[in-house]
Amino acid sequence: MGFQSLVIIFLLCISMANSDHLKQNKIILQCLTDHSIASPSISSVTFFPTDPSFTSTLQSYIRNLRFTSTTTLKPLFIVVPSHVSHIQASIICCKTHGLEMRIRSGGHDYDGLSYVSKAPFMILDLFNLRSVSVDNGTAWVESGATLGELFYAISQKSKTYGFPAGVCPTVGVGGHFSGGGYGNMMRKFGLSVDNVIDAKLVDVNGNVLDRESMGEDLFWAIKGSGGASFGIIISWRIKLVSVPEIVTVFKIEKTLEQGVTGIVHKWQYIADKIDPNLFVRVVLLPVNKKHLQSIKAKFIGLFLGNGQELISLMNETFPELGLSFDQCIEMSWIESILFWSNYPKGTSLDVLLDRQPQQEKYLKKKSDYVQEPISKENLEGIWKKMIELKRPALTLNPYGGKMSEISEFETPFPHRAGNIYKIQYSVTWKDDGVEASDRSLDQIRKLYDYMTPYVSKSPRSSYLNYRDVDIGINENGNASYSEGVIWGRKYFKGNFERLVQVKSKVDPGNFFRYEQSIPCLGSWKSITAE
Repeated sequence: MGFQSLVIIFLLCISMANSDHLKQNKIILQCLTDHSIASPSISSVTFFPTDPSFTSTLQSYIRNLRFTSTTTLKPLFIVVPSHVSHIQASIICCKTHGLEMRIRSGGHDYDGLSYVSKAPFMILDLFNLRSVSVDNGTAWVESGATLGELFYAISQKSKTYGFPAGVCPTVGVGGHFSGGGYGNMMRKFGLSVDNVIDAKLVDVNGNVLDRESMGEDLFWAIKGSGGASFGIIISWRIKLVSVPEIVTVFKIEKTLEQGVTGIVHKWQYIADKIDPNLFVRVVLLPVNKKHLQSIKAKFIGLFLGNGQELISLMNETFPELGLSFDQCIEMSWIESILFWSNYPKGTSLDVLLDRQPQQEKYLKKKSDYVQEPISKENLEGIWKKMIELKRPALTLNPYGGKMSEISEFETPFPHRAGNIYKIQYSVTWKDDGVEASDRSLDQIRKLYDYMTPYVSKSPRSSYLNYRDVDIGINENGNASYSEGVIWGRKYFKGNFERLVQVKSKVDPGNFFRYEQSIPCLGSWKSITAE
């Protein structure tokens, strides 16, 4: 057979494959249309790979560049619902055609589980559902809204209301709330989910449920378990919190040469016990310059009060930091959101409405909880390891206050009393390719392994919203208890079994599944019977 014949056969194969894809797309779109009654039609918010807007729609909410490569498996189609019937139709058609569904609100899932799968799948992207309605100390906020949009809406209604949530304005409300949602007011007011009072959810049968109709067990389960195991959460009703008209922020940097080891060591003893109006985060970074290898620590604080009150408190409890009044910046609560997002003072609040981050990165995150202070000697060992590895950074977030007052069984999020602080491990890189990725992943995993003696045990706990597939997955989303319990107890501790029971009741066929979804009770019984 000649070369020309081979070319013709190859082109015919491509043509046949394209024809098959077009037929499949037509069948799926007809299914979606048949089961949706909304205007605009679902066809206007459905994107197949043949559509010019498919790639931009897919990539617009990918926040980790690791998952933009050509080798990353792509969805068969994307639906961007603007009406609940679009969601209901998507569920029906995924069932009909044996597809998995990935649910995305802001795209900040660190390991991409809201938009990546090894099995045939579609993405339900909620960014069109982003209304925020603030009224009389509460608010309804749709899952596709960002934290920035929520904060902005609150600020337009009141100077004395706020909400305890994260400090990154482009994070989607849906993922943030359903995973717990921590921020720099959690020591005063708890997590985001500790202030959720109602929700609207579409279940596996397409029913639209609120707190009353879903029942307290399911309402409990969606507040910290990553609600995509149980349904599609459309919106949340939250209780706003009272904040003073003036808050105070600061940022101080210290190096090894300025005694950072002693300062961090002392921070461990006061961070979770200090006045709950004060939150002091520590960011630890290796410094690797030609003539200097060191550690730099950034102490970033939010105090719900004025500067004089803060200085008095710091002089009494944490004089080692050396905070002075001229390092304190007084501002409104909403301005403090911009400060924590590294915007200069005076930046317009309108930046909170920008749904795109200032910069996209290749990244990997991991987490731990510290329950006993680490000695100075061991801190120095950690610094040495960080300098040796060169890249990974550590962020230490203090607990205590309100977090210690709430039972670990109150929500699926169990990391309450007994935790001094949480560690976020972070590595970012700019170079594309397998070599750069493997090198960076190896660095963060080595630091994580090194930290084993100093963090929580039995289980070694992790924070769900710092999604980490390294701790275990359900293969291809086909959840079994034996797989799920490995990572499940790290995220949820003793709440994992209750989550399995709720899952088995509301989604016994395990339709809402992904690599770290809650398994069903049937798979648990099959294991325990062996």
